[in-house]
Amino acid sequence: MTHTTAPTAMTGSGDKPYPAHWDDVADIKVFRATHAEWEKLPAWSAEMKKRGWRLLRVTSEGSQIVAVYGKSRRPTDDR
Repeated sequence: MTHTTAPTAMTGSGDKPYPAHWDDVADIKVFRATHAEWEKLPAWSAEMKKRGWRLLRVTSEGSQIVAVYGKSRRPTDDR
């Protein structure tokens, strides 16, 4: 599985896999995995939830699944 911390451009479209204003209010992580790798991730996803991350969006791009996780920032968090 490829792990990329946002912002990440999506291949072909040139757009982020999430709305631009999310950058201002949340920490974003973008994960790319093949369909076979995605099937192995339920335990890992549960661990992300325990740490306060929420699955915001899942899309497919070619042969990959793109999952966007986010966590709201506290007002005192600096970027």
